[in-house]
Amino acid sequence: MAISSNLGYPRIGVDREWKKALEGFWAGKIDETTFTQQLQDIRLNHLRIQQAKGIDLLAVNDFSRYDHILDTAVMFGIVPKRFQYEGGIVPLSVYYGIARGTKEATASEMTKWFNTNYHYIVPELGGVEPQLTENQPLQAYREAKEKLGIEGKPVIVGPLTFLKLSKGFAANETDTWLDKLLPLYVQVLSELAAEGVQWVQIDEPILVTKLSVEDVERLKKVYATLTAAVPSLNIMLQTYFEAVENYQDIVSLPVKGIGLDLVHGQSGNLSHIRQYGFPSDKVLGAGVIDGRGIWRADLNEKLALLGELGELVTSDRLFVQPSCSLLHVPVSTARETKLAAELQGALAFANEKLDELVLLTKAITQEADAVREQLQAADKALKQLKDSAARNRRDVQEVVAAVAGQEPQRSKPFAERHADQQAQWRLPLFPTTTIGSFPQTAEVRKARQLWRKGEWSNEQYDAFIREEIDTWVKLQQEIGIDVLVHGEFERTDMVEFFGEKLEGFAFTQNGWVQSYGSRCVKPPVIYGDVAFAEPMTVAETVYAQSQTERPVKGMLTGPITIMNWSFVRDDIPREQVAYQLAFALRQEVESLEHAGIGMIQVDEPAVREGLPLKEADQAEYLAWAVKAFRITTCTVKETTQIHTHMCYCEFHDMIDSIEAMDADVISIETSRSHGELIHSFEENTYELGIGLGVYDIHSPRVPSVEEMEGMIDRALRVLNPKLFWINPDCGLKTRGSEETVASLRNMVAAAQLAREKYSSLV
Repeated sequence: MAISSNLGYPRIGVDREWKKALEGFWAGKIDETTFTQQLQDIRLNHLRIQQAKGIDLLAVNDFSRYDHILDTAVMFGIVPKRFQYEGGIVPLSVYYGIARGTKEATASEMTKWFNTNYHYIVPELGGVEPQLTENQPLQAYREAKEKLGIEGKPVIVGPLTFLKLSKGFAANETDTWLDKLLPLYVQVLSELAAEGVQWVQIDEPILVTKLSVEDVERLKKVYATLTAAVPSLNIMLQTYFEAVENYQDIVSLPVKGIGLDLVHGQSGNLSHIRQYGFPSDKVLGAGVIDGRGIWRADLNEKLALLGELGELVTSDRLFVQPSCSLLHVPVSTARETKLAAELQGALAFANEKLDELVLLTKAITQEADAVREQLQAADKALKQLKDSAARNRRDVQEVVAAVAGQEPQRSKPFAERHADQQAQWRLPLFPTTTIGSFPQTAEVRKARQLWRKGEWSNEQYDAFIREEIDTWVKLQQEIGIDVLVHGEFERTDMVEFFGEKLEGFAFTQNGWVQSYGSRCVKPPVIYGDVAFAEPMTVAETVYAQSQTERPVKGMLTGPITIMNWSFVRDDIPREQVAYQLAFALRQEVESLEHAGIGMIQVDEPAVREGLPLKEADQAEYLAWAVKAFRITTCTVKETTQIHTHMCYCEFHDMIDSIEAMDADVISIETSRSHGELIHSFEENTYELGIGLGVYDIHSPRVPSVEEMEGMIDRALRVLNPKLFWINPDCGLKTRGSEETVASLRNMVAAAQLAREKYSSLV
């Protein structure tokens, strides 16, 4: 008989208690014993919720102290040498040092988890001999069984995915590293089998990407080895985020189950199943509920899909599950009391998705009549949203269609614009600037809270924001920064702020998801047609400009980032949503320019994370992503300098698209992966203005002048000094004021040294 199975649950808790525990521990407010107990309490509560919902097979070891890839690395003793780890169980101080950095050692690189807005810590394998430090999946299994009587399904990241996401070794060392890791995986699984574990979930999302012939052979070797070592253990080889490549090879592996994404990878995976069938000796993990989106499922459609699968797979070999871990969605809609009824009824967060899994399982194992009332309620909710006025704005649809039908471009090519802008701004060699935000102190957050609660008037709040702007404009001038920003003190989040001022958006009260570490975001919900209402950033930017003779950049979030960092409606193509956003933001750009702001930064840090995992789909996405940016920025004068910013990404495979955006200046996060990006510019020319981040803002350490000078020197080996800018690698919102000022002073000092060194060469 089919059963319901979950792949993973959000770590943060309904009240973000996980985040609060981490930050309390980091701040020294709680000791390690108390912290460890708090994490266990949170972890067990999450299991109780899933147990009460009626999920048959619960994932354990999906919880983390920071990141599941980092967990896997430290479980195998893979700790960079700079942290002076000497073996054994990795202390929390070292664990968090790898993630966040210390005064003595830089943090490991952080990058996107496939095409999601979650970030993982990149393992560094160089110079390390792996060892099993502790069997974390076994500990999680024992805890769930002893404390709650749950026969859990331990989760572990698979060897091929782990290696493919790691760095610090040459391509020709891949097999050597596989040979080092495989015995450790065997040891983990052997101990699980000895404990009586029935199912283990081995996550191999790398299988949805293009694999080489060698990788396919490695995959076969891995699972032949694991199965031979622990033949009694049921291995569920779990994939997600897209359709698998090499379907026939994968379903032929000697494992007991294969998990497939039948939401985002439905077309490819379903066509493979139809064409080649599914092995009669394996369980199909049917990922039919969207683990990444927040919309209620069309349950009749899902039942039809399960019905088709039921003709190919017997019911005792079917797991009904999400398309991926529920890590990527908020916890519960229960506390969402302020949304429009038409929207509220159409939402499903993690807990509601569990209900959908149980409902679908009941419908296919019993009679659909038993759940007919619930199916009808779901249909009604989805139809109400579909027919709503917010989704049927002809005025928006027609004008955006007309704009999208044109080819957006600036009035002059970059070389001519650059000359005009130099004449206009007279900036020094290697201009210095920041990315936009300055520290959001406790006072800033408290002021916003008082204003939102109505305890402060608009006038009081505006006066407070202007005082913050005054303080930081003066500080920037005193430090010696060339192009200033107003600091974004009025903004909670770079996407939420704009969503609150555009039409077609809604906002949850508790729709938090983990982005990286303890950093949680509350993505806006794009549920209707997007439209510009009134200027959003002009007042603060113009005020800041009035306080200085130096240029102040207007600061916007770009259309692709707003889209990729929001929960997006799924009834129209994402391309159409991007163009609606682009046209709305164009009107804001024009408002800033009309108000006298001659430098405007349109940030697009999330362009790459939206890149489809399938190579065949990437060119089309990049084309309309670039077009959306150009729609936003193409109507300004040639002397108006357009900046953009990107972070957390690998760019070597999209340099051409970045250049096609035609921004006058792009700043790129590189401090954790400086060498890799420099190598990209050794192989690809870049003829527009560019600033490579010279220090990591995600770490509390203050980098030295010499450290930043070294980064500048390396960048200038391959980049044109006349077009080079100097800046931090990202916004400074999360940093403390003291460390921010100290770091920026060092950055300006490094820039001055570079000017002295290179002025004679320019």
